Amino acid sequence: MSNQKTENAPYVLPPLPYADNALDPVISANTLSFHYGKHHKTYVDNLNKLIAGTELADSSLEDVIASTAGQADKTGVFNNAAQIWNHTFYWKSLSPKGGGEPPAALKNKIEASFETVEACKKELATAATTQFGSGWAWLVQDGDKLKVVKTSNADLPLTSGLKPLLTIDVWEHAYYLDYQNRRVDYVNAVLDKLINWGFAADNHG
Repeated sequence: MSNQKTENAPYVLPPLPYADNALDPVISANTLSFHYGKHHKTYVDNLNKLIAGTELADSSLEDVIASTAGQADKTGVFNNAAQIWNHTFYWKSLSPKGGGEPPAALKNKIEASFETVEACKKELATAATTQFGSGWAWLVQDGDKLKVVKTSNADLPLTSGLKPLLTIDVWEHAYYLDYQNRRVDYVNAVLDKLINWGFAADNHG
């Protein structure tokens, strides 16, 4: 993902790929306005403040993530950079016309790794619903195979050498206004109606 540059700040909030009410009724415009307009924006604002005047000021988001991962004294920088990346990826992992069948080439790859698309969805749902506390569920490419992984807080597969194909955000702010504590309902609705298999296919290449 490229990062748009401005004169006064290295990073800007990327535009949503759809209108803020486009994911209704699965994810409400109210949730999107808070999640994107407040949480995602705050990560952008925080990162700009944290790296201003440092050696990271002109780095790409991926370079900032790679150079700060696992460094205790750079935890704040890593968390904000990774959460910008994760959220931008999450918005693209959803589509108002999502769900359904993956494109043929991706479907074949999913069936080779999971036997069926339903089995893949079930593994994603399990990862998303069993992640303790805040985090993410991911469909990733690991060499020639696809697999499902989950990460805590801001962590992401990039730092483990895995290629993300799509993700589901299971931080409470992703669903609590719409579903309260019913994370399972949110995850199942996303997988059935919003998950963007075309985006995953593009990432798989």
